[in-house]
Amino acid sequence: MAENRTEVLVGGLVLAAALGFVVYAGQLTGLTSNPSGYSLNASFRSLEGITVGSDVRLAGVKIGSISSVELDPQTYRAKTVFTIGADVKIPDDSAVVISSEGLLGGNFVEIMPGASDFYYEAGAEIEDTQGAVSLISLLMKFVSGDKAQ
Repeated sequence: MAENRTEVLVGGLVLAAALGFVVYAGQLTGLTSNPSGYSLNASFRSLEGITVGSDVRLAGVKIGSISSVELDPQTYRAKTVFTIGADVKIPDDSAVVISSEGLLGGNFVEIMPGASDFYYEAGAEIEDTQGAVSLISLLMKFVSGDKAQ
């Protein structure tokens, strides 16, 4: 009888740990995040390393996430929609940049705030964007000695 209690107790602990990992993974990927907020749009030449669910950060703090990515067939640019927390106001002269967490880290979308007294409304498009820089192409230019900018 004591063996059954031990097995049930250990099984319950394993199940609780598995549930904890599922909740943690959901929070980490943004699947369980609060969807309240507003959407902004941006168009990038290169969106390398960015997918749905990637972080949107301002001053290193996550303020939102990417909600959709698609290719614009006329301009061949990556159109993105991202959701920003309702309590964060973005000045209408801000820029959006694809940044990297380091050599081995992932990419994220970084908002570089402007100084305007006016703010983007929900659904607005941010025009000032800078796409991802390919580390491989930079290394190839360095190795080949290509001095062209």
